[in-house]
Amino acid sequence: MSIVYLHLLKRDMPTKRILATSGGFVPGPVQRSARLGTMLLDALSSTGKTRPRVCLVLTATGDDASYYALLYEAFNAAGCDVTELKLFTQPSADPEERLVGSDLVWVGGGSVANLLTLWDLHHVGVAMRAAWESGTIMSGVSAGSLCWHVGGTTDSFGPILQAVTNGLALVPYGNGVHYDSEAQRRPLLHELVANQTLPSLCFATDDHVGIWYDDLEPTRVVADSEVDAATGPGAYKVELVNGAVVETRFGVGSRLSD
Repeated sequence: MSIVYLHLLKRDMPTKRILATSGGFVPGPVQRSARLGTMLLDALSSTGKTRPRVCLVLTATGDDASYYALLYEAFNAAGCDVTELKLFTQPSADPEERLVGSDLVWVGGGSVANLLTLWDLHHVGVAMRAAWESGTIMSGVSAGSLCWHVGGTTDSFGPILQAVTNGLALVPYGNGVHYDSEAQRRPLLHELVANQTLPSLCFATDDHVGIWYDDLEPTRVVADSEVDAATGPGAYKVELVNGAVVETRFGVGSRLSD
């Protein structure tokens, strides 16, 4: 294969993008309504589409109808064409066709353990990878953040948090969510890095914060609304360095790739 052909091939390959968050939405204009936060609005803008095609995947809450209604209304208000991939009681569409045909996929929170089991059963994980490789923005909150990584901390198994290690591993890192609001999250993530249950490099987010990955690289820290970079919620790199766990904080607006 010629050098020229390899260059052209690389130029034509889309950037693979993930927005992994502990947020995504802000309160809506009336009770029991929501609107998209800044980081999700920016993600939609980055699709370059006038009316982005958004696919909702709420497997982690058993395809809860009220959750779909809330998010349909929020994305519709943002000017999107919204559809979904439901797995209960049977898949609502061919997973790869539905996901690859979307500009942005949003995976909701809930039980990441149940989500990964059902995705494996219905070959959704394979379809998610195909969509990611095709240029669809993969995004989500909580379980919808953990799923793109190797694994992370979860309450899927009960009130005592445990590790989940069978994520899709689109990016080769561990993940922590709700880092500032749930007391068990930080110490357990440190423990799982120290004993190498999770990779030696993990990334975590406080509530209302997200991390962008471009291809395999973590690049930017973003949020649902304007926050103080020094004192507000942020993101964290948690890594094993010479046998010790080291945590580094990044404020909103920071570039993780610098």
